[in-house]
Amino acid sequence: MVDHRVPAAEPMSDDSELVTGEAVALDVRATPFILRAVGAIIDYVLSMIVFIGLAIMLFSWLLSGVEMDAAKFQALILSLTVVCFVVLPAGVEIASRGRSVGKLVIGARIVRDDGGAPGFRHAFIRALTGYFEIYLTAGGVAALTGLLNGKSKRLGDLLAGTYSQRERVPRIIEPVFGVPPHLAQWATIADVARMPDALGRRVAQFLKQAQTLTPSTRARVAADLAAEVSHYVSPLPIADPESFLAGVSVVRRDREYQALQSERRRLDLLQPVLTGQPHGFPDR
Repeated sequence: MVDHRVPAAEPMSDDSELVTGEAVALDVRATPFILRAVGAIIDYVLSMIVFIGLAIMLFSWLLSGVEMDAAKFQALILSLTVVCFVVLPAGVEIASRGRSVGKLVIGARIVRDDGGAPGFRHAFIRALTGYFEIYLTAGGVAALTGLLNGKSKRLGDLLAGTYSQRERVPRIIEPVFGVPPHLAQWATIADVARMPDALGRRVAQFLKQAQTLTPSTRARVAADLAAEVSHYVSPLPIADPESFLAGVSVVRRDREYQALQSERRRLDLLQPVLTGQPHGFPDR
């Protein structure tokens, strides 16, 4: 027996699938490695600017005549490093719920593996680990780790249980079909009976995926679907199977839209009766 169903789309990989507590799979996209690198470079440059600015202020303060021994100076430099490269990134991430300047530029956000906003623990682990894998190794460890996993996670993400989610995704525009020109006359007299919902969904799915199918598969599936749909259409037009399916789909869509519009007009006519007060009843 030949299976006439439209080939199903390939299942999403685990890297682009988030399963909620209700066992509903959500299609989420991790930020690609290149975009993550660009965002990390932006954050790195900003952190260095803050560090250099505070260091200049510190040296200016020391040059003003303040006496300080080597131990105190090293403690100040260490404190300045911790503030600029650990405390500041973690604070920004917590306050912005996973965003930073670099991530705003590339349209990304740090989230937990379950899709929630990161907390103090996640942000602190990422910031502390980031100092060693980004600043001390010039990003080498982070780049190597990001290239070895599907979600471009760096070492801090693996330890904290987070990843970078891409929020600025391209908008998917659904194709809009019209009646093929050579079937315009037929569409005015065509009688399309109610067909099974499963068959209607298969036709709609085929028309959306037709451009991605190989020519032989496209022609075979179109012929099989046209043979099934022909039992619900009269008269049958002289057209290729794919044009016939497109014409039937458009006729069904337009007539269902007209039926909905007629129903709305009838409800609008009844609206004064449904919402108005009975005759002579005071409007209090």
